[in-house]
Amino acid sequence: MDAGALGRTLMHEHVVNVNAEVDRDQPAMSLGGRRAEVLAEVVTALQAVVDAGISTFVDATAVGHGRDVGFLAEVNRQVDLHIVVATGVYTFDELPKMFHYRPRGGRDALTELFVRDIRDGIAGTEVRAGIIKVATDRQGVTPDVDRLLRAAAAAHRETGVPLTTHTAVAHRTGLDQQRILAEEGVDLSRVVIGHSGDSTDLDYLREILDRGSLIGADRFGLYLPGRLGPDERIGVVADLCALGYSDRIVLSHDKTLYSDWWADGKGPQVPEWVHTHISTDVLPALRKRGVDDRMIEQMMVDNPRRVLGTTGAY
Repeated sequence: MDAGALGRTLMHEHVVNVNAEVDRDQPAMSLGGRRAEVLAEVVTALQAVVDAGISTFVDATAVGHGRDVGFLAEVNRQVDLHIVVATGVYTFDELPKMFHYRPRGGRDALTELFVRDIRDGIAGTEVRAGIIKVATDRQGVTPDVDRLLRAAAAAHRETGVPLTTHTAVAHRTGLDQQRILAEEGVDLSRVVIGHSGDSTDLDYLREILDRGSLIGADRFGLYLPGRLGPDERIGVVADLCALGYSDRIVLSHDKTLYSDWWADGKGPQVPEWVHTHISTDVLPALRKRGVDDRMIEQMMVDNPRRVLGTTGAY
């Protein structure tokens, strides 16, 4: 589709996280045991997202995080929402053994996976990945994470598909990601450094922004003890907009609708942690903090369109 048709976009979300082996072998313990029920719940939730004015939903679920593209395709047949799916590997330290032990000389098997997901489609469907997801958490840049970042950079440069990340702001890992990606020749303006909205350290955030990347203020609604609350998260975005950075911020919730990480499939119960929270609560609160409609249009429409619509190998 043409990037101009993306409309308002949530740039870092999840529909389902499912362990494929458990779901296949013991479906009663995972999605398979209640697939039809979950499908109906997801369709209802995503229809509410559409009704709230969202047109595009980036599902940043990668290999190792419980990606189920077949399920997403079923959902999308019932909801008029553009769903962008991800390739990549979700790990904080070691790669899955399949990749950890494969030879690293020549073309990395990780790069091969990502490029196949982007060019050929995923799980026998015609659904092709539109973004590459990587992660660096409190463990820092382990040898396998370093390899993952460099393999993702190679796939990005070969295909032009943008990069989005998971970070641990307390450890400033967004800067590590930028350093490694830049070493591999990546244009940092085509990278979203995720979960940056978990930080109130404007110096850290401005360093990322000034290097050219976008930041994800992408955990609105996840208001748990030890995490930032709504006023702090909104304040950070408003302060950065006032400093002229609205052209490098994207917004989202990082909310999963069904996850077999939790026995009930729901996870932490936070009333505001729903996919309509930004539309109904956050945007009005930002306006009260001086963020005008043009800035909101940049964060919700223009910036996602630029990231997802800038294509081409280099």
